[in-house]
This record gives sequence, C-alpha cells and structure tokens, in this order.
Amino acid sequence: MRTLRQLLPAEGIIQLVIRLGLLALLIFWTFLIIQPFVPILTWSAVLAVAFYPAFSWVAKRLGGRPRLAAAILTLVTLGIIIGPVAWLGVSAVEGIRDLASQIGTGDLVLQAAPERIKDWPVIGPQLYDLWNQAYTNVRAILREAAPYLKPLAGMMLSFAGDAGLGTLQFLLSVFVAGFLFPYGPQLVAAVRSFLFRIVPEQSEHFLELAGATIRAVSQGVIGVAILQSLLAGIGFKLAGVPSAGLLAFVALLLSIVQIGPFLVLLPVIIWIWTAKDVTTALLLTAFFIAVGLLDNILKPLVMGRGLTTPTLVILIGVIGGTLAHGIIGLFIGPIILSVAWELAAAWIRIERATA
Repeated sequence: MRTLRQLLPAEGIIQLVIRLGLLALLIFWTFLIIQPFVPILTWSAVLAVAFYPAFSWVAKRLGGRPRLAAAILTLVTLGIIIGPVAWLGVSAVEGIRDLASQIGTGDLVLQAAPERIKDWPVIGPQLYDLWNQAYTNVRAILREAAPYLKPLAGMMLSFAGDAGLGTLQFLLSVFVAGFLFPYGPQLVAAVRSFLFRIVPEQSEHFLELAGATIRAVSQGVIGVAILQSLLAGIGFKLAGVPSAGLLAFVALLLSIVQIGPFLVLLPVIIWIWTAKDVTTALLLTAFFIAVGLLDNILKPLVMGRGLTTPTLVILIGVIGGTLAHGIIGLFIGPIILSVAWELAAAWIRIERATA
C-alpha cells in the first residue's frame, strides 16, 4: 500500500478501488447469469473438442462445407442418443423408481433359488443350499431394515428426476456443439490468446495437452463406457433380466471409474444359466464376456498416448461432478478433473526441469 500511495495520489487509489470493485461485480454478475448454462456449455465444448477430428474428416469429404458437415454430425449424434441411449436411459429411470418404491414400501423381495440348480454337477446342491440360506436371511434383514431405508428411496427418486433433466441438458449440448464446430479455428485462437496471457512460454503446449486429454477421456473412458453399458443393456433386455436398465446404468458407472462391468455381468451370467436353456445361456455368456473385454481392445486404439490420470482422480470427478451438476456431471466431472490434473502435472514437470 505504501508503494501504491507513492505511485498514485489519493484520488487515483479511490478510482482504482472503484474500478476493481465494479470489475469484480461484473464478473460475479456474469457468472450468476450463465451459471444455469455452465453444464450445457461445458459439455458442448467437450463434445466439440472430442468430435472435431471427425468433423474435419466429414467437412473435407463434402468439399469444404463445414456447416453441412456440422449438421450431419449433429443429426447422427442425436440419432444415436434419441434411439438406443434414450431407450436405455428411460429403462434405467424406471428401474430406479421401481426399486425406490419397493424400498419405501418395504416390499423389496429377492428371487429364490431355482430348482434346476440342484441338477448342476459337483456344485449344484451346495449352491442351491447356499442361495436359499442367503435368500431367507437377506429377506428377513431387509424387512427389518425397510423403515430405515425409506430416506434412501427418496434420494433414489430425486436422482431419477435429475436423470431426466440431465438427458435434456445433454440433448441441448449436442445442438450447441453442432454450432461450435464451424467456428473451431476461431475458438482455438481465442483460447490460445487467453493462455498466452497466463503462461506465455507454455501456452501452445498446454493447449495441445488439454485437447488431447479431453479426447482421451471423452472417447477412451466415457465413450467406451457408454458403448459397453449400451451393449450390456441390450443383452439384458434380450435375456429378460429384471431391472435391465438399472443394471446397465450400474455397469456404466463401474466402467467410468475403471473398475469394469464384470461385477454386474458375472451375477447376470449366473442368473442366465439358472433361468435359460443351455444354448441360449452359452450364446449370452459369450456375448457378455465380449462386452466385458471390449474396453481392453478399444481403449488402446482410441486413446493413443494412453491416459496417465490416476483412477482416484476419475472417481473423484465422477462423484463430485454428479453432486455438483446432476447426471450430466457424471460425464463432465472426470473430464474436467483429468484436464486439470494433466495441466498441473505438466506445469510441475516444467518447473522442475527449469530448476
């Protein structure tokens, strides 16, 4: 303050404080106005960065028509979302509501062991007895704990409502991303200029790193997880598995946090062998095993350089993004946090190298 008083007179200091206050008020007010649209704008930017290589390829094939390429890519994306993904999402919401209703009323029941398990060689009788014991004990425990689980039912219903709002936000994000595609070079130049003012020496490197991380996480983690859960949900529906949409949503969560969908697929495979004939069970088992191993094949092809972000960072991004922005934060959270992690790690490496 003493140095500031030496450089500026008293009136100059007052004017500077007023200007800074007005600037802070303007920034706060602007953020307050655009706050409801932050998830949509963020997801739109992620989609634009993730699909920009595909947009460039389509635009070149159409003879340099960016607007037509953006329209085609937007329609294709909407067709994928409105079709199978929306169907799977509606099934998941219905499954969550049914489960919440059963928990709230205390009518949650488990399936007893099928009689045909007894005929299985070696492990059949033991598995049948173990299943029946678990069925009896767990059912009694759930009946006693039903009154204490009613708050959980309310949370599940609230989450189901957020899922519908998140689906609408995602559809709007796809439309906004379609408008962003033709202006990609101008937007990149604006971001480059902004980064140059913050980190002049490393602005280009950080811009490339951020784009590569967004594409790696959105395609290699989120995209593969959506594909796995979608195929698993289709298999669940074809097999007649109860609460197929809800199980597919759980498989989506497990895939995003890098655990994998096998925690859901293995119980379903066991159920299929108890409820279906041998041929059907064998075909569905082969299909689910292929779905479970799909990420091991696609991730190296899609991610290229590989993802160095720790699994814990992605998990925190999933949980924090969902708490902050609802169902759409489930996808935005790990992407934003991964970008921040990669940029911070690169900054630390540069500082160490300089030192």
